[in-house]
Amino acid sequence: MARHRQVADEALIRTLFAEHGRAMLAYATRLTGDRPAAEDVVQEALIKAWHNPDVLVNGKGSVRGWLLTVVRNIITDKVRARNARPKEVPESPTAVPIERDHADKVVNSMVVLDALEKLPEVHRSVLVEIYVRGQNVNETAETLGIPPGTVKSRSHYALRALRDLFTARGTGMEGVA
Repeated sequence: MARHRQVADEALIRTLFAEHGRAMLAYATRLTGDRPAAEDVVQEALIKAWHNPDVLVNGKGSVRGWLLTVVRNIITDKVRARNARPKEVPESPTAVPIERDHADKVVNSMVVLDALEKLPEVHRSVLVEIYVRGQNVNETAETLGIPPGTVKSRSHYALRALRDLFTARGTGMEGVA
């Protein structure tokens, strides 16, 4: 008897899917905008039909109408459940910026400031205007009252002197942010 019921249930689901599966899938895909999610919804709707075979044969309304209503209700329930929960935070460390210990930045700033103090004033003033105050070559030239070409050459020699200083200390430029 149980085996006969199992075969009948399987035949019912196969018949429902054969007759209404494409319409259910199209409707679910249109509502969700996601084909794999729509397939899950159709499967869930067919399971509900399997659990409620009497609804399918009671003669009240169409079977397709009932199935499409079940599909819509499942999607509505999923949307409500998703909106009721707080948004999930990704676990990937690349997706969420993690503030590292700022001690490295402080040390780097101190090292750079110390190195700047060792430069001649003409070189230091050019680097301060360009890298600290964010001015371009023409703005720096106007601020310092020197030609743009002089700004370029002084910044070149100043950066080279800094590089030599860091190399002599064994600090390396890669340690400077």
